[in-house]
Amino acid sequence: MAKNVDVIIIGAGPGGIFCAYELMEKRPDLKVLMIEKGRSIEKRNCPKRVTKTCAGCKPCSITTGFAGAGAFSDGKLSLSPDVGGTLPDILGYDEATKLIHESDEIYLKFGADKSVYGIDKEAEIREIRRKAINANLKLVECPIRHLGTEEGYKIYSKLQEHLIAKGVEIEFNTMVTEILVEEGVAVGVVTDKNETIHAKEIVSAVGREGADWFKNKCEEIGIETKPGTVDVGVRVEVRDEVMQFLNENLYEAKLIYHTPTFDDKVRTFCTNPSGEVATEYYENGLAVVNGHAYKGKDLKTSNTNFALLVSKNFTKPFKTPIEYGKKIAELSNMLCGGKILVQTYGDFKRGRRTTEERLCRNNLIPTLKDAVPGDLSLVFPHRIMVDLDEMIQALDKVTPGIASDETLLYGVEVKFYSNKVIVNKDFETSIKGLRAIGDGAGVTRGLQQASANGLCVARSIIRSI
Repeated sequence: MAKNVDVIIIGAGPGGIFCAYELMEKRPDLKVLMIEKGRSIEKRNCPKRVTKTCAGCKPCSITTGFAGAGAFSDGKLSLSPDVGGTLPDILGYDEATKLIHESDEIYLKFGADKSVYGIDKEAEIREIRRKAINANLKLVECPIRHLGTEEGYKIYSKLQEHLIAKGVEIEFNTMVTEILVEEGVAVGVVTDKNETIHAKEIVSAVGREGADWFKNKCEEIGIETKPGTVDVGVRVEVRDEVMQFLNENLYEAKLIYHTPTFDDKVRTFCTNPSGEVATEYYENGLAVVNGHAYKGKDLKTSNTNFALLVSKNFTKPFKTPIEYGKKIAELSNMLCGGKILVQTYGDFKRGRRTTEERLCRNNLIPTLKDAVPGDLSLVFPHRIMVDLDEMIQALDKVTPGIASDETLLYGVEVKFYSNKVIVNKDFETSIKGLRAIGDGAGVTRGLQQASANGLCVARSIIRSI
């Protein structure tokens, strides 16, 4: 049975949400359909939060469903175009700045905390910058609005209610199996419910979790792409005291390093003061590490965690960054029975496996309770091991204590960026009528730019319909 709508949005993550929001604000007469393979936000419950054991839910409620992985992320909104994606490259710096501001206003409208970190501590930030320069680190200054994991969930819940009330149709627990193309023009989709839906405009907003799916669709229908970046590394956990100066003055210190041995780019990412390390599960039960931080005082821990990611750009004939990242994560899962590996930095630099006995006598208590002590050198290539070690030593000059023997390293953290889809300024692919936005298209790398991307593409659609 076929039906017709004006716009199909594949994926209900931040990019798709803000696209639908803007369409309804500017053109409430349009028939907008969102198709999401996960559940509605109120049905996204992870049993592990209670049982501490993964139940293997399909699809995973942490990575799929309304608001995507953003619903259970730490919820940090980077308010600078210099962070979180390539919108400035595509739209220009001023336009990207404007869109980020407008999307931020929408988050505030739905209840985001009005506090912004990193804008009122000039003397303290100058001191951090001085230490970073001495360590050959680049400090990327970016104001941060922190939603918090539980507060972000509430904000996205309100957005879901708003979209439905405005008339957006959302099909949950539904997969798009085919994108229909006729004479080089996208005309509709087919779902796993044997439903054919025709539309004037189709937006792929599938996020990181759907990046592999979209990559396959690009190959099937001939969408032009180019190899994307591979980001792989560890999540570091230390006591709050070690990171106190950075946390209090920047909340999230974004630091970039080019390693002396290989000249590879390593960056800090997703800092969670008083947070906890967590596991994310992707297709086929693939376990990767992440981190969260809650707003509520009763949910805070004594530890700070953050990611260290090594960025690799490969040349031809390499064209499978997602598979590369997955293979490294799969190797870690193999050694740990499908769980996350943890190693002390002391054992990491000595080239020996962390044992249960040594971990138990560590003063720093892991917040990921089912992490398995192990040896990261059996997982990472030598080059990545050297990159991570050199970055940790550089960070220790900015915030002493990072390079303590007791610092914990969890593996593997991978950001599944797809091959970058080649798009124009309207985010239209080489297939007319099909637009690609957000993390799943390799355009953005975070909540704020994905949200801004959604606003931008909605306006482009309005101009063309």
